[in-house]
Amino acid sequence: MPVILFCSFVSPKLINELPHSVANLIIAICVLFTGYVIILLFLTSGRDPGIIPRNSHPPEPEDEADGSSISADWPGNQNGAPSLPPIKEVVVNGMVVKVKYCQTCMLYRPPRCSHCSICNNCVERFDHHCPWVGQCIGKRNYRFFFMFVSSTTILCLYVFAFCWVNIRKIMDAHDCNLWRAFLKSPVSGILILYTFVAAWFVGGLTAFHLYLIFTNQTTYENFRYRYDGKMNPYNRGCALNIVDIFFSKIPSSRNNFRAKVKGDSSSLFTTSMPLGHAMSPEIPKRSFDIETGKRQAVAAEDFEDIQSQMESVGGLERCGTQPRRTNWDHKLNWEMSPDIRMLAGEFEMERGFTERQKINGGL
Repeated sequence: MPVILFCSFVSPKLINELPHSVANLIIAICVLFTGYVIILLFLTSGRDPGIIPRNSHPPEPEDEADGSSISADWPGNQNGAPSLPPIKEVVVNGMVVKVKYCQTCMLYRPPRCSHCSICNNCVERFDHHCPWVGQCIGKRNYRFFFMFVSSTTILCLYVFAFCWVNIRKIMDAHDCNLWRAFLKSPVSGILILYTFVAAWFVGGLTAFHLYLIFTNQTTYENFRYRYDGKMNPYNRGCALNIVDIFFSKIPSSRNNFRAKVKGDSSSLFTTSMPLGHAMSPEIPKRSFDIETGKRQAVAAEDFEDIQSQMESVGGLERCGTQPRRTNWDHKLNWEMSPDIRMLAGEFEMERGFTERQKINGGL
């Protein structure tokens, strides 16, 4: 929007006050540079930052001879079951670095990897989650993020400078003071104020990330003071750090976001049933009818039988994996789960079918 305002209201006055070739060049550079910034924004926001795919199950516990220490409060230590150490040590450039086990992704995070609480993914060389671009900044999009921020700073300064040129030309042409020049071109005043504030923000961010690039740190590492009082194992010198960020090959994504999800809806439906009941092919259709309100009417005399059936199922389920309820006898405080409702509906339909067979047999 500031660039559109600049091209619509400020640039026509520059064309009249400057040579046409110079004024046209100023406008062309502004438009092309804006397109360049928008492309960098899309590359930063739309690219996989380096998400590490999750494991479908935890890794197998390694031998205790690997030297990994196991925390006393690690959940895997309970009941004497095989456990995974919460922290392992790896060697990076001759220095020992600790890596943590991620319980959400069920994997050991590589060095410099962290789990983003917003994206809920482990990201390689995690820098930070940027709300302005709506994406994590990691190994695969950090260079584009820095180019976006630095280019935005240059664009702000560019618009800021030529708005001042326009104000100065107005003052010379009309022989007026600064405030009258602002009244003659209010858009220039608005853009000067806006770009001045924005340049401090993105300019400061650019300077901070230049420091991080020169020292080969991430924002996450810097904010946690991870290298205070000790050597950074990733710092290879200013020149090599710049080469590592801007000229190294970007690794390919580990994820195929266009791939179809592998899974069987019938198997998922079966696993959701308690007590391992065998499922007939018609039960998914019945459950759909039950959930949408298309259930068979339950006769008043059969209500007590169904209620006792639900209570027995609930008792068995409570004896299994469900947590014990303190006020189980108060049925008003007990909420039926969808599984029990489905069992009740199935029981009623089977009971009605059996009664109809008896009636037909008697006839």
